[in-house]
Formats: sequence, structure tokens, C-alpha cells
Amino acid sequence: MSTPSKAVDTSKVTSLPAMFFAQAERHQDRNFLWSKVEGVYTPLSWGVVAQQVKAAAAGFKSIGVKHGDRVIIVSENRPDFFIADLAIMSIGAVAVPTYTTNTANNHLHIMNDSGARIVVVSTPQLARHVVAAAIEADNKVAIYVVDQPEKAIKADVDVRSWSDLLNAGKGAGVPAEVANLKREDLSCLIYTSGTGGLPKGVMLSHGNILANCFGATVLVKTLGIEDEVFLSFLPLSHSYEHMGGQFLPISLGAEIYYAERVETLSANLLECRPTFMTAVPRLYESMRMRILQNLKRQKPIEQKLFNLALDLGIKKYETPTAMTLWDKVQDFVLERLVRRKVQQRFGGRLKAMVSGGAPLNYDVGLFFIALGVPLLQGYGQTEAAPLISANPPLKVKLKTVGPPVAGVEAKIGPDGEILVRGEMVMKGYWNDPDTTMLAIDPDGWLHTGDIGHFDEDGYIEITDRKKDIIVNSGGDNIAPQRLQGILCLEEAVAQAMVYGDKRPYITAVIVPSETFVKAWAEQANVPADLAALATNTEFKSAISKAIERANTQLGTIEKVRKFVLAPQPFTVENGQMTPTLKVRRHTIVREYKDALEALYN
Repeated sequence: MSTPSKAVDTSKVTSLPAMFFAQAERHQDRNFLWSKVEGVYTPLSWGVVAQQVKAAAAGFKSIGVKHGDRVIIVSENRPDFFIADLAIMSIGAVAVPTYTTNTANNHLHIMNDSGARIVVVSTPQLARHVVAAAIEADNKVAIYVVDQPEKAIKADVDVRSWSDLLNAGKGAGVPAEVANLKREDLSCLIYTSGTGGLPKGVMLSHGNILANCFGATVLVKTLGIEDEVFLSFLPLSHSYEHMGGQFLPISLGAEIYYAERVETLSANLLECRPTFMTAVPRLYESMRMRILQNLKRQKPIEQKLFNLALDLGIKKYETPTAMTLWDKVQDFVLERLVRRKVQQRFGGRLKAMVSGGAPLNYDVGLFFIALGVPLLQGYGQTEAAPLISANPPLKVKLKTVGPPVAGVEAKIGPDGEILVRGEMVMKGYWNDPDTTMLAIDPDGWLHTGDIGHFDEDGYIEITDRKKDIIVNSGGDNIAPQRLQGILCLEEAVAQAMVYGDKRPYITAVIVPSETFVKAWAEQANVPADLAALATNTEFKSAISKAIERANTQLGTIEKVRKFVLAPQPFTVENGQMTPTLKVRRHTIVREYKDALEALYN
């Protein structure tokens, strides 16, 4: 592979910190990380970031962090996350990035499971849940707070200042440990949900992530790699953004802008004008909705031109040979009148937006392709660091997730399961050799849990999910059994089936308990008939209170936002329960599909 001028050949790099320090040496004074300071995007150069990474690494060593120790990071996307992450890895320690939306219970599980004794947290607000968890943790945990550490609740926990740690290592050089790091060494633990609900720590090596960077670079090199700009939007605790929004830009010598929050994303796109961006389907769904809502406020002639551009774009993609000469003439004019305006909403210089983390709805993908926005759907999972396949820019097939990227082998198992192999396959699950053996067979094949096949061009088409995990449109893994178990702890709820695959939030089918039905009906002086009560507004309101109580025990992405009431229980007789009394999700979804889908309108 011919290596672009600002990029490195990641197939030859020994570790992620070695790659970073080499790039920082090459690009010293160039702008690198951009974040908002008093409302204005302000850069840090490669050289300045490298100095802070060296200082943080020395600071960690001064407090006793050693090779193999785990250090948790709880932070929004910002330079401090980057600096902590690279500093931890630079001394051979293991970074454990976690979600800012985690509850205290989530943090407690990760602290105890990983055995981490140090946590870096960005703000006093986020420190609250971390402190609450640290009080209960098995180990004594020290918490370093970046912003206003004096405002963090101290309790009986050791709360310290991040700036003090940086000052302790000020002026240090590249850590000596960097020279000894190998591709097979553990770099980070990314926690992802399992079927039992408790997150599992996926052990990713330096080589796992570097192999991903190599595959991604080969994929996009046809677009030309020069002065690239990435907008980092997805949480960096997500393996997809951790690789695609942090380490891939390092390998390309690119600039990284940190988006502020979802509400400001449209403005941030115009401010940073990215050339590449990775996001999940939920983002594209909301952008499509905003574009269509804005269209309603336009003049009739503008609406007509937009719809014509959309229709012709769809025709050009789906049936290009059917395009008449007149179609082509109109399409050429509409490229300038309509599509360029849409492209400007994304900054005007996008080479590719990559959708991953969850399946992309075909109609959403088609909408953007038809309007000239370069959208590529990919496929992966945390256990593959995460990239497995993606549509190449010059031949996009929206109903597929593209062919395996360079360095990835893929095959279909006897039961239709997609199996993959390559350097990107995780080292295993932390402290869980049994589950690791189920996921990776003796020949090194990772069992993805997804069912699919190859089309005539070798593109992967996913048709079903073998494992019973909900993947919402934000790419978050949610274990349905855990949610259903918590809902059924409420006296008012006898049975529950949660729903939300490819959707922005969780909904549910709820079967009220017989006892609650009788008590409420008696008090309301109405018949205790579940079928009749399922459409009773006051009864549904009473069930809502039970759902709200259950939601207090759930994380933000797990909360049940809306629900439908079942007119009858799930039973073996109606096929909605197995003989061992497990919920048959597919059967119930088929029965209530229309009602559930209506909850998202």
C-alpha cells in the first residue's frame, strides 16, 4: 500500500502510543485537537498535546500506576480524554473508557470487575456517580477531576486534581515503556453488554485497533488522503468512535474537532467542515427528519425542486439504466440548485460519512445518497475492535454492509452465522475465559452472533441476529432480559417484552398482573377485563407510574419511554412463551409490531 504523505503505515507500527508520538514529532506545530473555549473552537498543536500526554504519563507513574494496571476514564469527547487515554497506554497500563451516562451501579460493576484503582473524570457533575460507586467499591479508588475538582463531592473517597497530576509530570520525555510495547499487548478494556445484562470487558490490544486503522485507510484511500478533518461526535467510550474518531485520525495525521453535544451538532458541522465523520444511524435519522421539517417551511417551488432532486437521485441509484436524457439534464441542474445546498449543511467538503454501530435503515441511507451526501454503511462489533466490513466509496450497496475490509477474513458458518478472523479479533473477555471460548473458536474465528450471506460481489448482507441483544440506532447494546426482569419486579407488571432494535429508544409490551388488574378495576368500579382495560387511558396511566419506578433503576439508554398494553398474557398456548417459560421475542414482536412501530411516530 502506498502510504499518503501525512499518514503512517499502521501495519508496521508497534503500538498506539508509538504511532502517536511519531506523528506528533512529524507534525509538531500543526493544529491537531480542536475544542470550544469560551464559545470558540480553539486548537492544540500536535506538539502541545504530546507534551501533555508525556506529563500525564509521568504523573500516573508518580502515583504508582504500573504496566497492566487499569485506569478508568469518564469524560465527554474533549482533549483531556485523549490525553488521559494515550498517557495510560504509554506506560503500558490499560485504559478503561466508560460512558458518561453510566449510573453509579454501572460504574461500580466496572470498578470491581476491572480492578481499577484510579478514575479520571472530567466534571464535578459526572463525578457524583463515580464517587457514589467508589464508596462501595472493593478496592480503594482515587478520583482525579479535571474541571473544578474542589466542587466534587468528597465523601469518604480520595478526590484529587487532574492538574496536580499533570504538574507532577511536567517536562517529562516520552515514557521509556513506549519502546517496549508490542502489538499484542493489551491497550484498553471496552465494556459492552452481554445477554445477562452485566457489561463484559472486551480486551483490545494495540494490534487490534491498528489493524482496524489499516483496513479503514485502505477503504478510503481511493478518495485521496490529504489534510483531513474529523468531527468527533459519538462517545469515545464506544469502540467505534475510539478507533474511527481518535486512532484513525492519528494514523492519517488529521485534525480532530470535538462536537459539543447533539443539540449543537448542526452548527458544529458548519464550523469545522469535516472531511470524514463516523456516526450511528440515529444521527442520520434525526438529520433526515430536520431536513424534511425545514422543507415544509420553504416555498412551493423549492419543495418541488427538492422532491424532484430526491426522486431523480433515487432513480439514478436504483435503476441508473432507466435515466433518460431529460432526466440527466434535470439531474445536472438540480445538483447545483438543491444537492449542493444539502451538502453545505454538512460543511460542504465531506468525502465520506460512515454509518456503523447498528443497522442503517435502507430508506434513510437512500435519502442521503440521492441528495449527494456520501454515506457508507459499515459493520462491526466491539469484539472486532470494531471494524469488520464497509461499503467502498466507489461502489455503495445500501442493502449490504460491504465486503470485509483489508486484513479481515469472513465466512458463513453451517447455521448461517457470520464468522470473522484476523488481527482485529479481541484478546478475549476480561476475567471470563468461558465466554471467550464460546465467542472465539480454536481456529481463531470470532462468532459474531449475526446471520447473513455474501452477495454476488462478496458484500455481506445481514439478515438476522442470532444473539438476543437489542442494538438501538445509537449503536448501544442493550440486554432485553435484564430490562424485562426489572420491569417485572413491579407489582403492577406480570410480563414484559422490550423492543428497540435500530430504534432511538426502548419501548415495551406490558402484561399487567392479575392482582393489580383486579384491585384497580374494583376501585374504579369497572369489570376486571384485561382486554377492555388495555385501551383504558386511566388504567394505562396507572401502569405508567410502575414503569417510571422501574426506569429509576435503569441507565439512560435502557429506560422504557413508551409502551403498549397486551390484551392477554404471554402463554405457551398462544406461542408467546417457550415450554420453559421464556419469552418468545420474535412471536410477540410479530403480534404487536404495528402497535410498537406506532410508538415511534
